[in-house]
Amino acid sequence: MTKKKVFTIDQLKTLSAEEVIDKIQHKNYSLLETFDAGKLRREMVPVGKACNTAINYFLGTTGPKSNSEKHTKAARKKLVKVLSKLTPGDYAGMPKDTKNGLVVGFNHPSLGEIARILMMKIDIMGESLMYFPVNLPWYEALAPNYDRILRLGIVITPTITPSTWKKMNLREGTELYEVGNRLKRDFRNIYTNLSHDGLKDGGVVFVAPSATRQATVFKNEDVYEKQEEIIPTMSMLALKLYSDPEMKCDFLPMAVLPPDNYKRGLNFYKKYTLIPGKKMTAAEIRKKYFKTKNPKRLEGFDWDFHQRIAEKLPKTFWY
Repeated sequence: MTKKKVFTIDQLKTLSAEEVIDKIQHKNYSLLETFDAGKLRREMVPVGKACNTAINYFLGTTGPKSNSEKHTKAARKKLVKVLSKLTPGDYAGMPKDTKNGLVVGFNHPSLGEIARILMMKIDIMGESLMYFPVNLPWYEALAPNYDRILRLGIVITPTITPSTWKKMNLREGTELYEVGNRLKRDFRNIYTNLSHDGLKDGGVVFVAPSATRQATVFKNEDVYEKQEEIIPTMSMLALKLYSDPEMKCDFLPMAVLPPDNYKRGLNFYKKYTLIPGKKMTAAEIRKKYFKTKNPKRLEGFDWDFHQRIAEKLPKTFWY
C-alpha cells in the first residue's frame, strides 16, 4: 500500500477545505496522519477496503459499459440484490419515491445500518442522490473511491465529530489546532451547503444525530431527562436549510432496530429493521420551532426529534 502523504502547515494555512478534500480523494493525502492521529484512520482501513472492493465489483461486473446510464442502473440493481442477502433489512413503511427533499435522522448503534439504509434508499426511494456526512476516519478510507461511489448515487462529505476531535488530541494554541479547528468548521459548512443544494433537487440526506456510533438514541438518562445538553445536530441543519424561505424538505426520524447480539461492525447475514417515525414537515418545523425571525437555535427540536426515534424502539435503546 502506498504510504499516505501528509500536509505541511503552510499547505493547511493556504488551502481551502475543498482543496484539502480534493487532495484526500485524488492525491493520497491524509489529514489524520498530518495531525498525528493515523491510528484513527488505520482502524477504518479494513472497512474501507471491503466497501471499495464491493463498489468495484458492482461496477466492474455489470453492463452495458458502453451506456453509462444503463450501466449505473444495472450496478445499483445488483447492489440491492447482493445486500439483501449479505446485509438483510426490513424497511416496510418507509416512504417511497420522495418528490421533495428529505432529511432522515437515525440512531447509529453500528456500521451495519449504513448498508441497510443504502439498500433501502436504492430499492424504494428513487434515483435521486443520497448524501452522507462521514466521520473523517471513515471518509479517508473511502475517499480514494469517491468518484465511483458517486456513480452509484452516493455523495459522501467529511465531518470531524466531537468524539474524533477529542481523540485527535491537538493542543490548543498550536498551529495544528488552529487549522484543524478551521477545517472542522469548514467541513461542516460544505456539508450543509451540499445538503441544501441536494435537497432542493429532491435528494435524501441521511444523518446520525448522535454524531458517533452510539448504542442508545439519547446519550444517557440525563440527556433524556433534559438535565444535560443534547448535541444540536438536527437543529443546526434545520436552521441552515430553512434560512432559505423556498426550502420545502421534510425531516423524518427513523429508528434502527439492530439484531440480537449485534456488534459495532457490519453484522453480516443478520436482519436489521428500519422503522419510520412521525415525519416533521417544513411547515410544522417553521411554525413550532422558529420562535423569532432569525433564531440562533431551535429550542426543543433536537429532543423532540430523538424522542420520535426512541418511541419506535424498545426502552432499552432509549438511553
